[in-house]
Amino acid sequence: MSVDTATVAKIASLARIKLSEEELAAMVPELNAILGWVEQLGEVDVSGIEPMTAVIENHLRLRADEIDADPLTGGGKRDAVLANAPAAEHGFFGVPKVIE
Repeated sequence: MSVDTATVAKIASLARIKLSEEELAAMVPELNAILGWVEQLGEVDVSGIEPMTAVIENHLRLRADEIDADPLTGGGKRDAVLANAPAAEHGFFGVPKVIE
């Protein structure tokens, strides 16, 4: 695949980039070179290679999902928090119904 000046102008227009005629002409060989590299990548034999999400294996460190009993940093403050709410319903913040 190759691009011409009209294609580069269309891409620049879609990206809201203003380019002069000289800049458009300079971008044509650059974009064609990039597309050539992408075509080279398509020729690489990757059969038998597992896809990966990152170069380095990452593991999420999970913690237990439990409420801290400390009254300063943990849970157990629902009643105190809801006391400031304009409307509380069934232990939750009450909000007006929004229907469009």
